[in-house]
Amino acid sequence: MTEANGRVLAYLPPDEDRLPDDGAPAGHGALRELLGDRVVLCEELGVFFRELGRGGWTATLLRLDAPHVDERLARKVAGESSCGVLLLTAAEAGVEAILAAESAGAAALLPHPPTLELLRRELLPLVDEGPGRAVPPEEADPEDVVGTDPAMIEVFRTVARVASAPATVLVTGESGTGKELVARALHRAGARARHPFVAVNCAALPDTLLEAELFGHERGAFTGAVGRSEGRFGRADRGTLFLDEVGEMSLPLQAKLLRALESGEVERLGASEPVRVDVRIVAATNRDLGREVEAGHFREDLLYRLSVVEVELPPLRRRDSDLIPLALHFTRVFAGKHGREIHALSPQAEARLRRHDWPGNVRELRNVIDRAVLLARGGVIRSGDLKLGREAPRTSPREPSDLADGYPPTWSFVEVEKAHLRAVLLHTGGHMGEAAEILGIHRNTLTTKVRDFGIDVEMKRLLGEAGTLPAPGGR
Repeated sequence: MTEANGRVLAYLPPDEDRLPDDGAPAGHGALRELLGDRVVLCEELGVFFRELGRGGWTATLLRLDAPHVDERLARKVAGESSCGVLLLTAAEAGVEAILAAESAGAAALLPHPPTLELLRRELLPLVDEGPGRAVPPEEADPEDVVGTDPAMIEVFRTVARVASAPATVLVTGESGTGKELVARALHRAGARARHPFVAVNCAALPDTLLEAELFGHERGAFTGAVGRSEGRFGRADRGTLFLDEVGEMSLPLQAKLLRALESGEVERLGASEPVRVDVRIVAATNRDLGREVEAGHFREDLLYRLSVVEVELPPLRRRDSDLIPLALHFTRVFAGKHGREIHALSPQAEARLRRHDWPGNVRELRNVIDRAVLLARGGVIRSGDLKLGREAPRTSPREPSDLADGYPPTWSFVEVEKAHLRAVLLHTGGHMGEAAEILGIHRNTLTTKVRDFGIDVEMKRLLGEAGTLPAPGGR
C-alpha cells in the first residue's frame, strides 16, 4: 500500500437487489487495499453524515445512484467544508449522471464499483499530498508587488524614496519580472496618483504609428488621421507615462523623445506649434542599454536622461524566499477572479515550483497559478495541477522521467495511438482529466479508449515502472 497523507470518507452501498455475499459492498476491498486505515467506510447514510460532520477529510466518495442519494444531496455534501474533494460513483456513468456530477460540484464521476486501478488513478494523487500551506484569507490586489527578498526590499525602498519626485525612472530586468507593476507602484505612491497612468509598449507599433501614438496628431496629418489626437503624452498630462520596451525604439524616434523630455513640450504631427505637457516618465527595458549605446543602437544622452533613477528587478530564480509567497498571492488573486474556493498549496506542489527555473519569471508563475486554480480539486492546488514547461515530475515518483521518443515506422495507427495514450497517462500520473486536456478529446472518449485498449488493466504496472514504455502488442 502506498503511504498516504490524507483521509477518505466513503459511502458506497450495494444495490438493494444485489447484496454482497461476503458482507463487504463492492469497492470497499479496493479502498481498504489502497488506503488501509486512512479510509472510513460507511454502510448507512446516517453514519456517513455523522462522520462527514467530524471533518478533516481529504476526499469523499459518494455513490450517486444509491437509495436516498441524488444530485441535491450530492450538492449538499460538496458544500460542506469538511468534504474535501467529492468523487461520485454510479453504476451507469452516462451523460445524465456526468452532468449531475458536474452540477453537484463533484471533481469526477467514477464507474461503480471503483476498481483498485481506477482508485489509484483518481483518488491516490489527492491523498498522497498533505493539506499544505494555507492561502492568505485577505483579498489580493493583482497590481501589488510582492516580495521579502533583500533585492526586492531595496526596490521597495527606492520606490518609496522617489515616488513623489519628478525624476525619470528606468526599470530594468528580464522579461516578466514585473516592471510595469513597479511603474504603477511608483505612480500610486506619488503625488500624481490622482491623475492618469498611461502605458505604451514601444515594441508593439512601427515607428510611424508609435510617433503619432506618443505625440498625437492633427486631423489630416496622414492618411487615416480622420480626427485630432492628443497622444499618450497629452493623455498622461499631470500623471505618469510608462514607456515599456523603450530599448526597441528607433534612433530617429529616440531623438524626438529626448527633445520632449528636455523641453517638456511635444509636437503633434501636422501641428504648427508645440504643446506643453507635465508628465512624469517611467521607462522599462529588458535590454542592457549600456551595450546598446556601445553598439550604436541607443542614444547615450537619452539613456542618461531616462536613468536619473534606475531600479533593477531580479529574476525570479534569484528570489528563492519570494517564490511561494508569490504563488500564494496569485492563488488568492485568481481564486477571487474565477470564483474558486482554493485554500492551500500542497507540499508537493511547492516542491515542483521550487524545482522549476522560471525562464518567464513572475509572469510565467502568474500564468501557471491561473491555470492551476482552474484545475484544482477540493480546494488544494496539487503538483498535478501545475504545468511547468517540459518538466516531467508529477504527483509522485511513480511517474518515470524519461519516456521513449518516437515509434517504429512498422507500427499500425492503432499501435501508435495506444502507445501515445499510455505515454500521456504516465505523464499525468494517471490523471484522466488532465490527459484528456492534453490529447484534446473529451474525458468520456478517453475513458472509452483506455477501456477498449485494456490500458486500465495495465496502468497499475505502468505507473510502478521506471524507464521506457513497453511496445504495443508485446513488441
